[in-house]
Amino acid sequence: MSQSLQGIKIGFAMTGSFCTMSDAFERIRILKETGADVYPILSFHAADMDTRFITSEELKYKLRALTGNDAITTIQAAEPIGPQKLLDIVLVLPCTGNTVAKIALGITDTPVTMAVKAHLRNERPVVIAVSSNDGLSANAKNIGALLNTRNVYFVPFYQDDPVKKSRSLAYHGLSVVPALEEALQGRQTQPILYR
Repeated sequence: MSQSLQGIKIGFAMTGSFCTMSDAFERIRILKETGADVYPILSFHAADMDTRFITSEELKYKLRALTGNDAITTIQAAEPIGPQKLLDIVLVLPCTGNTVAKIALGITDTPVTMAVKAHLRNERPVVIAVSSNDGLSANAKNIGALLNTRNVYFVPFYQDDPVKKSRSLAYHGLSVVPALEEALQGRQTQPILYR
């Protein structure tokens, strides 16, 4: 396991792609194994909605158990990430199309989008792990805009079900650590399109 993330403070921002939560927990476990310090940040939907995949209380409990830190669940709690320079890097995983669009358009109305805005003001890296059913349709333009935004990087992604969901994109889980390592050096990991 890579030790290049040893001691790195990672804001792990989760949005409402609930079907990917179990993979998100696995990514956190791996990041902790690298020696990173992980700080969960939840969108309002991730923090408050009970779904068939997980309840909001189970999510918060599991995040606390995995990271040793309580999740940031309010805009007010996310705002100091900027002025106090609390994090080295922010990873938005999973990042829904809704959140991709908000970040691309500068909309700051959730703890996750506030964390991204606050972090970017310090010229520090943000990594997007897209999980969107409209990544190749309505959100393609927003992904394109973010690909061209300074200090924003992507975990390589792919079409997760080209036959049944031809516009859907998903991040490649095993590429998360390399994407973070590269972003900390100011580089986009390549190739962006995972095969």
